[in-house]
Amino acid sequence: MKQNVNALPPEGGAKPAPMPPQTAGKHYDVTDRDRRLLLGTAAFCVLLAHTFLWCGPGAGLTAAVFAWYVLVLASVGTAPLAARSNRVLLVVNLLLAATFALGSNRFFRVWNCLALLVLLPVHALALSGAGRLPWHRPAMLWERLCLLLIGLFGNLGAGPAALCAGRERRDGRRILAAALGLGGAVVLVCVLLPVLAWADALFAAVTETLRTWIWDHLPTGVWQMGLGLAMTPFFFSFLYALRRPEPLKTAWKESSPTLDPLPPAIVLGALDGLYLLFLGVQSAGLFGGPEYLARRGISYAEWARSGFFQMVGITVLNLTVMLAALSLCRREGALWRTVRVLAGLLTAESLVLLASAAWRMTLYVSAYGLSFRRCLTYWGMGMMALLFLTALGKILRPDFGFCRRAFPLVLAGWLALNCVPVDCLTARDQVDRYLSGRSETVDMGYLLYGLSYDTLSQLERLDGLEVFRAGGRALTLSRFLEERREAARRDCGDWRTWSLSACLAAGKRP
Repeated sequence: MKQNVNALPPEGGAKPAPMPPQTAGKHYDVTDRDRRLLLGTAAFCVLLAHTFLWCGPGAGLTAAVFAWYVLVLASVGTAPLAARSNRVLLVVNLLLAATFALGSNRFFRVWNCLALLVLLPVHALALSGAGRLPWHRPAMLWERLCLLLIGLFGNLGAGPAALCAGRERRDGRRILAAALGLGGAVVLVCVLLPVLAWADALFAAVTETLRTWIWDHLPTGVWQMGLGLAMTPFFFSFLYALRRPEPLKTAWKESSPTLDPLPPAIVLGALDGLYLLFLGVQSAGLFGGPEYLARRGISYAEWARSGFFQMVGITVLNLTVMLAALSLCRREGALWRTVRVLAGLLTAESLVLLASAAWRMTLYVSAYGLSFRRCLTYWGMGMMALLFLTALGKILRPDFGFCRRAFPLVLAGWLALNCVPVDCLTARDQVDRYLSGRSETVDMGYLLYGLSYDTLSQLERLDGLEVFRAGGRALTLSRFLEERREAARRDCGDWRTWSLSACLAAGKRP
């Protein structure tokens, strides 16, 4: 033992090599490009906090989405856009973002925000190549969600590493020093400016506008800056993961149908029989007329003008059950052929149910006029009919990719709906019905506050409507319209909340 100790060199045993500062934990291989992206990420986060997170959806959110794509393409390059699916999704996302600068309907804005929250990370991960599953597989959403969470929280040290790495550590310290100096200068100027203004009346008069602007904007700007900087590490962590894509280690296997065809055949057969009975009873009421319904104690108007929402919901369930049966069954034997026949019958019955719902909805609209919800129901009926026609391909060819066709179809239908002036059409129908005498009342509260600014041009036609009640207040139409136009002018006064709809309602040229 003593010999071993004496064998050590005089300076002692070999010391472990010191680890580089950034390898104390996870090692981040940062480059000059990463440092530029960090600055761009900070600017984007401050923009996002200044626009959408502070003022809500509007032209500011449109600008933020376009700025996000500048960041993403600067990270991964433009080579991934060679894939058609990536180009199409880029156009879809940019069009969805543009709707915030064009329309002012709150329903569309909420759902477009939710759509962008899903589509933007899905598209970014597709551009990076980290996702293994193709876009048309439903399991892709779960894979992209896992990659998103790993990207947001798995590289939080990449930001500090980009500021404090090797030669660049000096640059990082210089940036930090510049930021501290700028902050100190702002604080001192804000403290001394009012003191100097109090000491000299001429200086106070000259700097009145500057002091008012600082008083109005500095507190808000500080909060927005802080919020943006707080989000920067998470967004940069995600961009860092995009530049260095690592697919999930989970083995995604193609699932083969294993379910015995007997249970789906029984379920589809029961549904087919139920809907045949339902359509038979409906036909009796349709061809029997009011006299047949009167003998049953049912009003023809009540029977014809109800049930359309329920029938649309039923067709959604039918489509889900049918696709599950076609996807999970073993594709062999006579029972499999029976499942396909029963699925085809269910498709035909569902199309008849949609036609019946559309007929009933038309009777209802002829009696009570259009509303935003009824327009959406018409759109939903049309989309469901297209999806059932798409599902016919799955019935005829079991290997047919339903989701590959259905996903673009739904996105295209939603974009088309955003392009239709639904609010203006609804208001025009309601005003026409009132002016023609087919309706005795107009729901002014709904038309003014329930819908967007697009209704104002139609409501101006109600010159004879002097006093009405809305929101518990008795107001003249001119006063109500002026209130809405004033709200539109406030929206147009800030570029973050500007929209073409508000601009037109305010009487300004876009």
